[in-house]
Amino acid sequence: MPVPRGSAIHDLWAGTKLLVVFAISVLLTFYPGWVTIGLMAALVLVAAWIAHIPRGAVPSMPRWLFVVLAFGGLTAALAGGDPMVSVGGVELGLGGALNFLRITALSIVLLALGAMVSWTTNVAEIGPAVATLGRPLRLLRIPVDEWAVVLALALRAFPMLIDEFQVLYAARRLRPRPMPVTRKARRQRRGMEVIDLLAAAITVTLRRADEMGDAITARGGTGQLSANPTRPKLGDWVTLAITAATSGAAVVIETMLHAA
Repeated sequence: MPVPRGSAIHDLWAGTKLLVVFAISVLLTFYPGWVTIGLMAALVLVAAWIAHIPRGAVPSMPRWLFVVLAFGGLTAALAGGDPMVSVGGVELGLGGALNFLRITALSIVLLALGAMVSWTTNVAEIGPAVATLGRPLRLLRIPVDEWAVVLALALRAFPMLIDEFQVLYAARRLRPRPMPVTRKARRQRRGMEVIDLLAAAITVTLRRADEMGDAITARGGTGQLSANPTRPKLGDWVTLAITAATSGAAVVIETMLHAA
C-alpha cells in the first residue's frame, strides 16, 4: 500500500519507477558485484529518505527467517574458496560465506526496489503506465492493453481478497470443533477443513469478480483502467538520468576492478 505522504518520489510517473526497477534488475543480473550492490542500495536509501518512508512501513521479519538465513549462511560457508584466512594455523576459505552474503544483499536491494514502488505509487497508476510503456509492442500485434487491464484488475483485487481470506480464517478459528480421538480422525478433519476453506475462498473470489465486473461496466468498461493521460515530466527525466549515471559508474568501477 502507498504511504500517504507527498514527496518528489510520490509525484513521479509510475512508468518511470517501473523503468528504474527494470534497469536496476538487469544491471544486478549482469554485474552482481559489491560495488554495484552498494551503489544501488545507496540509491534506494536516498529515494526512501526523499519519500519520507517511516520505519513502521518496513514489515517485521519472522524469527524463522533469521534461522533459515543463518542455516543457509553456515552451509554456504562450508564450501570455502578464496579469499583464505589463517586462524590458529588453520586455513579457512571465506568465498562461500561472501557469496551468500552478496546474494542476500542483492535480494534485499531488489525487494527494497519493489517496496519503494508499492509505497510511493497508487495502484490505479500501474495499469496505464504499463499500457504506455508497452505501446511499441503493439506493432508486433501483442495485446498490451489487455495485459495492462489484467494487471490493473489483479492489483486492485489482491488487497480485497486478502481481507476476505483473513475473515474466512478468523471465522474458521471461531467455529466450535469436536476434538478427534484418533490420528486418522485428525487427518480427516484437517483435510475437510482445507476443502471447506478452498470452497469458501473460490466462492468469495467469484462473488468479488462479479461485483467488480458490474462496477467496471457501469463506469465505462475495461478501457478506463488503462487510460490515463499522465506522461513523464522534468522530475522523471532527472530520475532516469541519475539512475543511468549511477548504473554507468557501477559498471565502470566493476570493470576496472576485474581488469586490475
